[in-house]
Amino acid sequence: VLKTTAGKLTWLQAAEVLGITPRHMRRLRAEYQEHGIDAFHDNRGGRPRRKRIREETVSLICRLKQEVYYDFSVQHFYEKLIEEHDVQISYSWTKHLLQEAGIVKKARGRGKYHRQRERRPMRGMMLHIDASTHEWIPGIPEWDLVAVMDDADGRLLYAQFFEEEGTASTFAALHYVIGKHGRFCELYHDRASHFGRTSKAGERPDEEQNGQVTRAMKALGIKQIFANTPQARGRSERAFGTVQGRIPQELRLAGIRTYQDANVFLENEF
Repeated sequence: VLKTTAGKLTWLQAAEVLGITPRHMRRLRAEYQEHGIDAFHDNRGGRPRRKRIREETVSLICRLKQEVYYDFSVQHFYEKLIEEHDVQISYSWTKHLLQEAGIVKKARGRGKYHRQRERRPMRGMMLHIDASTHEWIPGIPEWDLVAVMDDADGRLLYAQFFEEEGTASTFAALHYVIGKHGRFCELYHDRASHFGRTSKAGERPDEEQNGQVTRAMKALGIKQIFANTPQARGRSERAFGTVQGRIPQELRLAGIRTYQDANVFLENEF
């Protein structure tokens, strides 16, 4: 039935799939139009019925996901439903509706669980800084998104686009974060050359570091922590996976076509 609402099947085709007559399907359609999706629930158990979701709401959700928010994740789309369209249904119902309508696929099961490092107990104890190259704006060269995240709660404290990650982008991020949120205790980052020197490839960074970033951190009393492996940066990698599924969609909706405008958008809106 949800696939008929989404326009993937006609009601006659649905009747054939269900093995019922067109006349009976017309009766079911009338019930659906009057009572919404709950018209198809078996309520003989005497339990209270769920709150009804009207056909107009179901149609609106399907249309918005297909026509406006087609590249949004279900979670991101659900937030837009609540904030922009005042649709008051639960996330679980939204996901179930879209999956049953064939608009989104059911997620694959999670893989083997790996114990994560415990988060810092308070904000400002450790910040992550990292960059991600991605097709943020289709049709123009890819830039790096430099972001700073608080380890304690995963808050994104800073996010701006740069043509290339480096010393300048690092200082711009740190200047903004310290100016707005104050000094922090530790900075966690990868082993990129602007963070420190590694004399022998594949080995740990040198014990003695004298680069510009290192000297600035020492002057501020902030401890540098180098990630030994890409897997050690899993928290920031997961955060970038999230923003890669959100920022390009938000920029498209806002009609943004340059990284300069995108930086203004990130500072004011995101």
